[in-house]
Amino acid sequence: VQSVVRVVFHDRRLQYSEQQQLEGWRWSRPGDRILDIDIPLSVGILEPQIHPTLLNTVEFLWDPSRRTSVFVQVHCISTEFTLRKNGGEKGVPFRIQIDTFGVGGKGDPPEHLHSASCLVKVFKPKGADRKQKTDREKVEKQPAAEREKFQPAYESTVLAEVG
Repeated sequence: VQSVVRVVFHDRRLQYSEQQQLEGWRWSRPGDRILDIDIPLSVGILEPQIHPTLLNTVEFLWDPSRRTSVFVQVHCISTEFTLRKNGGEKGVPFRIQIDTFGVGGKGDPPEHLHSASCLVKVFKPKGADRKQKTDREKVEKQPAAEREKFQPAYESTVLAEVG
């Protein structure tokens, strides 16, 4: 099967201007990509492809009967798409989306099999540590009933099925 991984904007208002935002990013960072596959850490992926014009998209083939994991690298931070650039901005949420297709027959389009996504915010290391600490402190101050509403932490990214 083939999977296509994309980093897109989560907020609807930014989705309308996504192409212009990505072009602006490309212009300010010539030669850079928003998304890459970390080949050495990935397992079981075949024929990884990176399109020179689609900076936020990677794709690869894989065998569903074998253990497979893909590690991706996001090379832009969430505050690169905020209006103010003086530090302390909230940052825009991204969505990592994976669409999986079966290989179509001759002349047939590939069959869509599954889609899943998760919300991510990307920060510089010190900013991420600070954000995690303040988020943890906020949650700890909540009553137990409120804390149960939060998703637990995981070692790897958990994607939710897209309906």
